[in-house]
Amino acid sequence: MEFKDYYEVLGVKPDASEADIKAAYRKLARKYHPDKNKDAGAEEKFKAVNEANEVLRDPEKRRAYDQLRAGGYRPGEQFRPPPNWGQGQGFDFGDAGNGDFSDFFESLFGRASAGGRHAPHTRRGRDVQAQVQIDLQTAFNGGRTRLSLDDGSGQDRVLEVKIPAGIQPGRVIRLSGQGHPGAGGGPSGDLLLEVSIRDDARFKLDGRNVLHVLPVSPWEAALGATVPVPTLAGTVDLRIPAGTQSGRKLRLKGRGMPGQPPGDQLVEVSIRVPLPESDPQRQAYETLRLQFAQYDPRQ
Repeated sequence: MEFKDYYEVLGVKPDASEADIKAAYRKLARKYHPDKNKDAGAEEKFKAVNEANEVLRDPEKRRAYDQLRAGGYRPGEQFRPPPNWGQGQGFDFGDAGNGDFSDFFESLFGRASAGGRHAPHTRRGRDVQAQVQIDLQTAFNGGRTRLSLDDGSGQDRVLEVKIPAGIQPGRVIRLSGQGHPGAGGGPSGDLLLEVSIRDDARFKLDGRNVLHVLPVSPWEAALGATVPVPTLAGTVDLRIPAGTQSGRKLRLKGRGMPGQPPGDQLVEVSIRVPLPESDPQRQAYETLRLQFAQYDPRQ
């Protein structure tokens, strides 16, 4: 059998942190998941990514694998486990990830710690990927939302999902044990929920910043004013400087999505011109035209 370099499979360095490994795994698992990627070879890559993650996410397996890898093995080289490999390690094959592992993996981690006996042929269930869509206010505040999923038998099951405050679209929430059931008494897989955020009528999300378009009158823009502005945390007062033009952006520091640091709210000014509905109003516009006869907005 051939030696496998699990770090190369995930595209991370040997000194990668747990967070780096988790991020790389999630990215590649989404890319090659058979439900989303129908390209030839995608399923095999998905299995390889799962296998690499199974080893590198587990501190004991990773430590043992690193010791083995330090022997100078290269990917694709013929490999045979050293004598007495795994004795005293206590590896449990029943704790393996999504099943369908290579001979290389099973030769290293598929044996009991004593006597060379094979562990019971249990398999952890496959992870399930799904999406959960929330509104922007829930993403800002955090909280709980309910999700209905088909369990594969035509019956829906309802799950309550905890949403962290300030969560960003594309983030993945893991629900342990809510994936496919394991085989032979093995543990169930996890449910991986990718978060999407519905469009909001008042706000647009840009990373952790929030954009809001604020209508103002011509006299508020020309003379300056203090006006109320909605934010995700409630209404605040904003000073409009005299001479503000349409399209100018004003910043409300720290009024965006929660985080370290929090985002800002950018308020884009949109000047709205009222239509005259009476003779006095039309006369007011005539007076304004005469007063600003030298002004040409196209220059």
